[in-house]
Amino acid sequence: MMIKKLNLVEILFILLPISLITGPFLPDLSISIISLIFLFNFKSNLHIKYFKNLFFYFFFIFNIYLIFISFFSSEILQSLKISVFYFRFYIFSLAVWLILDNNEKVLRYFFYSLLFSFLILLFDGFFQYIFGFNIFGWDIHTGPRVSSFFKEELILGSYLSRLIPLLFGLCLLFYENDKKIFYSLSFLLLVSSETLTFLSGERSAFFYINLSCLYLIILLNKYNYLRLISYALSILIIFSIIILSPHSKDRIIDQTISQTGIMSDEKVLFSKEHEQIFRTSWKLFKENKMTGIGPNNFKSNCKKYLKENSDDFRCSSHPHNTYLEILTETGIIGFIAISGLFIFLSFNLLKHLYNKFANKNIETFSNFELCLLLCFFISLFPLIPTGSFFNNHLSIIYFLPVGIFLWAINNKNYSSKKL
Repeated sequence: MMIKKLNLVEILFILLPISLITGPFLPDLSISIISLIFLFNFKSNLHIKYFKNLFFYFFFIFNIYLIFISFFSSEILQSLKISVFYFRFYIFSLAVWLILDNNEKVLRYFFYSLLFSFLILLFDGFFQYIFGFNIFGWDIHTGPRVSSFFKEELILGSYLSRLIPLLFGLCLLFYENDKKIFYSLSFLLLVSSETLTFLSGERSAFFYINLSCLYLIILLNKYNYLRLISYALSILIIFSIIILSPHSKDRIIDQTISQTGIMSDEKVLFSKEHEQIFRTSWKLFKENKMTGIGPNNFKSNCKKYLKENSDDFRCSSHPHNTYLEILTETGIIGFIAISGLFIFLSFNLLKHLYNKFANKNIETFSNFELCLLLCFFISLFPLIPTGSFFNNHLSIIYFLPVGIFLWAINNKNYSSKKL
């Protein structure tokens, strides 16, 4: 009966984890509808609090800045296509906050949806690795690299590594008092996700999920040993797979060693291809230091350098690093804004760490909030190759936990009993 009372916005939010598996169209359509309904239903006396906060101020100003610099880019329409509609992402976060304020039960349904998405991906991913094809008959990618329902788009590891902190946080919220379910579910999800991320062959995703583990072991207020033991079990399983099937380590280990030149005298940053793209990005930045070349303009601007020296430069759709992309496409001003976010986040996490050990009675963030902050931390982590900062799929994953976090810190009396 409760499901029937859900409105369109709540249903779209609940189904978002599933729609993210289907491709870019449905999730982008979903968050656009949610954002527009939120704006159309705006009532100044009831909804003003969702706009009177630092999060909205920051991204609204950042969005205006993106639109402004788009008019000075070489490909104005291409740049405006990104900047004009960027508002839908941060408005979506505010809409999630409102959804949970109006009906906190929605978060439990969202948890079930996210849990279902993980369980079906984990089952299908391991099925594909063992049999060479998934339950729909889609062949495993060359490598071998597991992609499950993402088919030719190799982002299974990205999906698992970026959303496992959110799923673990929701497990804590809803099942912390039921130890049997909590421990069983946590071990299953954490160990399986780490193992399958390894099998996906996505090196950045494997780095993220290992970084997440270290973060949780250090910062959790309790359950540190749970995370440590689950991680040790994951490593044991991964090493067992490597021994039984040596080719499974080709992408993550062998290619990484080969491409970075760790074992040789000629060392490069991540790979020769990455280093060439980074050089191109840096060259473009030096020619447009203050405001950059405009969002989504890297591909159209980098081609000229291929003619100069293809050994030094390389073209791509984006610079393959968030901060280089921000620096190149939005200049020093945009770079200060986004890097400032990461510094602010890191400062607050260090503050939590200090309070945890120096002032044991002070809890800066709850375990649930720490898991949400982890989603932001890995998304903004600088020292790793990444997808495009302005990519629709990634942007949805960036802003999804933000709305839940805004709701949580503004409703400190939330608990699993109420939800």
